[in-house]
Amino acid sequence: MSAADPAPPSLDAPASAATSDPGVPAWEARFRARRMGLPDWARDRPERAVVAATTEQGVLELHSWQVGDDKLRPATRRPDGTADGTISPDGEWLWWFDDDKGDERGTWRRQPFGSGPGEATEDATGLPPAYSSGLALGHRVAVVGSSDDGYGVRVHAVRADRPAELLYEHVEEAYVGDLTRDEQLVVLAHSEHGDSRHPALRVLRLDDVSTVADLWDGPGKGLHPAGFSPVTGDSRLLVVHERAGTPALLVWDPVAGTQSDVPVDAPGEVTDAEWWPDGRSVLIALDHHARTTLVRVDLDAGTTTPVGPRTGTVTSSSVRDDGSVWATWSSAAQPSTVRVLTSGATDAGEVLLRAPGAPAPGSVDIEDVWVDGPGGRIHALLRRPAGATGRLPLVVDVHGGPTWHDEDAFDSYASAWVDHGYAQVQVNYRGSTGYGSAWRDALEQRVGHVELEDVLAVRDHLVAAGVADPDRVALAGRSWGGYLTLLGLGVHPERWAVGLAGVPVADYVAAYDDEMEGLKAFDRSLFGGSPEQVPQKYADSSPITYVEHVSAPVLVLAGENDPRCPIRQIENYLARLQQLGLPHEVYRYDAGHGSLVDDERVKHMRLELDFAARHLGTPPAFR
Repeated sequence: MSAADPAPPSLDAPASAATSDPGVPAWEARFRARRMGLPDWARDRPERAVVAATTEQGVLELHSWQVGDDKLRPATRRPDGTADGTISPDGEWLWWFDDDKGDERGTWRRQPFGSGPGEATEDATGLPPAYSSGLALGHRVAVVGSSDDGYGVRVHAVRADRPAELLYEHVEEAYVGDLTRDEQLVVLAHSEHGDSRHPALRVLRLDDVSTVADLWDGPGKGLHPAGFSPVTGDSRLLVVHERAGTPALLVWDPVAGTQSDVPVDAPGEVTDAEWWPDGRSVLIALDHHARTTLVRVDLDAGTTTPVGPRTGTVTSSSVRDDGSVWATWSSAAQPSTVRVLTSGATDAGEVLLRAPGAPAPGSVDIEDVWVDGPGGRIHALLRRPAGATGRLPLVVDVHGGPTWHDEDAFDSYASAWVDHGYAQVQVNYRGSTGYGSAWRDALEQRVGHVELEDVLAVRDHLVAAGVADPDRVALAGRSWGGYLTLLGLGVHPERWAVGLAGVPVADYVAAYDDEMEGLKAFDRSLFGGSPEQVPQKYADSSPITYVEHVSAPVLVLAGENDPRCPIRQIENYLARLQQLGLPHEVYRYDAGHGSLVDDERVKHMRLELDFAARHLGTPPAFR
């Protein structure tokens, strides 16, 4: 296959009729359109790759792809889908994480490249089930991170000729970064200092488990490993740091003990980086004003060259051995595609892979909105129906994370609201990434309440500007966004007509007790301790503290097997709503923190649309 004449792959079955059925409304067709992620190719056999893509039945699964073929071969088939996988450097094995109905606790399995579901699948590590804390694959060794209640994090070296060897163990959070090309060194990001949100780095030598070097920038300044040099014998490591208050890039050689900054002549903060195959240049992803763009930096010359479009968002990217860049790109109006980008070119490149079947219907462009808030200027992304005039019902959609941000990218959820006559706004509140370290960490002042100040400022601005009907404003979000939704309904009940909370934190103390170990470490770093150590902070930030003040009807969507926002703490909140006689509905589904199944995703959207229609007097969901 050439970049200039891409052949859309098949999934060994005809495309689902649902996406091309004229009776299916556009909002539903977006959810059901076949999706495809960035291929992850074998380092030494780049003609072999693993691809996550939805099947004809609408379930996200892993597939083997021989680059240039017009078909993807299904590798996994599980009722709840499979998303977490990779390919070994020699291209012989696909590795994938096997959990139970989305509970994220499981084991790594592997199967031969090109094999079908269930064919020659085996336990890849021999380790007990746990939550994954990173994986680095070599030819002779796999370095596997795992976490669980009772021990925090353990990192093992797994080799074919001996039992798994323990390399690292600590009660605080850590994760596996990368292996050197000669498989002698591994880098870990750890939080032995007690702050998992701002990790330090440690490089270990595999043969004797000795520490080669440590790197830590002190309190409040995190370090994240982006990858060792691809050149054999070269121990240089790309590291994302925040020494100047904005995530930037440096090159650290833990063996030589040297560091050097990577100058970038382009706006934005570094979100990711990858070496060029010769080890002399790096591909850098930059977040700036809700767009992610790529640049190439020549380390010798210090020059910065654009790679690909300056609009929209690159959600993932990687450099091929021939120097071409494969990337997934989309904008609010244009669905995601896998493209080939060229250094020095600023267009969207050529489409490399296009999912089979009818493409997702397009949507509207975003409008950038800047609002002066209590902590500085707030960036929000507004979508409105084309040609709409006058005040509209408004959905304020709050992102999860909280260390995340909304962006100019295709979003079936946001587009569904626009299709039904709503304005929809996404707020990059304090706590979001992409606007500097101080903006990201400001929520520590008073967790939950700080973010809501920014959300309220945007809501009130749109009402004052005549965009939103003040009597028909819904607060919505999933995960941390669901948490802020419930908290906002109780703390500022007069501002909201409806609440739509997906997989929320509802009772923070109970959530801490039941959540996965890595999130307990996150919460301790966020609040400055556990609920036993700082009970007043957890109570102040917990939605259940304010449940008596809720007046708007609320819909809660909850995953039965969710390890991040566990079901018991949601039940506690719902029981209080019931006792108080407050209007609410709940939908429980048999999966985890979300679903990889299109039918389930469509059902969630339809429930939200219908709930809002009944309480706001807006058009209901079709079908």
